[in-house]
Amino acid sequence: MGLFERFLTLWVGMSMAAGVVLGMAAPGIFTAVARIEYAHVNLAVAALIWLMIYPMMIQIDWSAVRRVHRQPRGLALTLLINWLIKPFTMAALAVLFFDHLFAPWVDPQSASEYIAGMILLGVAPCTAMVFVWSQLVKGDPAYTLVQVAVNDLIMVVAFAPIAALLLGVTDITVPWSTLLLSTLLYVALPLLAGLATRRLLEKRSPRAVGDFVRALKPWAMGGLLGTVLLLFGFQAETLIRQPAIIVMIALPLMLQTYGIFFLGWWMAGRLRLPDNIAGPACLIGTSNFFELAVAVAISLFGLQSGAALATVVGVLVEVPVMLTLVAIINTRRKRPA
Repeated sequence: MGLFERFLTLWVGMSMAAGVVLGMAAPGIFTAVARIEYAHVNLAVAALIWLMIYPMMIQIDWSAVRRVHRQPRGLALTLLINWLIKPFTMAALAVLFFDHLFAPWVDPQSASEYIAGMILLGVAPCTAMVFVWSQLVKGDPAYTLVQVAVNDLIMVVAFAPIAALLLGVTDITVPWSTLLLSTLLYVALPLLAGLATRRLLEKRSPRAVGDFVRALKPWAMGGLLGTVLLLFGFQAETLIRQPAIIVMIALPLMLQTYGIFFLGWWMAGRLRLPDNIAGPACLIGTSNFFELAVAVAISLFGLQSGAALATVVGVLVEVPVMLTLVAIINTRRKRPA
């Protein structure tokens, strides 16, 4: 891994801190940026998120989808967790914590928004960071590509209806047009752009894809850090005034992450999956496509909403938690059979 991936937690933490400081020192700048939107989609955040998503989409070899039949159980495990278990356990935990356990300390409107943000995280399985986690656990890179590709294809058609179903269950009105627009903007269009770019590069030379992605990496890093800085700048006052809410949101998110991982790991053992497939399968089912969740939360509920804050806390929690799961997998691999 490069310098950025190795110290990702540090860079994200510094961007969070910078966002809060700037948000308190110059709130007018963030207010002006918040007004740059079209159809409830903030264009500044959209541009930064595209910088993150586009290079990842170029890396996906879509021809790998045709090879999925060779190892169907690993893919079946990932899809089962991502689409039939994880969204619903996240919704249940969010309701449990914010409608019941934390109800005395959180007003109902804010609680509903926190629940919505957590649901959006649960419905968006990881894509970009999957390649990092897979590399750390020595996963099968070709199979990881299959898992990511199939998940992205399913996400195009499944994200909006599942999110709408779960948000509706929690008594939140969902504007379908905005949700579908966000799915199109942050999943479908990057997929098509990445596929077209990859085809053009492959015609040029076998190394062209890797060279182009490496050239884009600094821009992707800037997109991630810029997005985090903006989001924490928008939420600066809330973070300073209510630090306890960050802990409240983080607790169910951490419980969800560890719970889903150990469920997936147990199921992988029952299916007798090899380590190089079981590891990435569990990590893909555990982590989140937080770029999409953040974008949809902003589109539906606003830049300074509790839903956007919950998805931002997801960014804060995910990296250190996922690194502990990587360590668990690698420790398990070193044990004698």
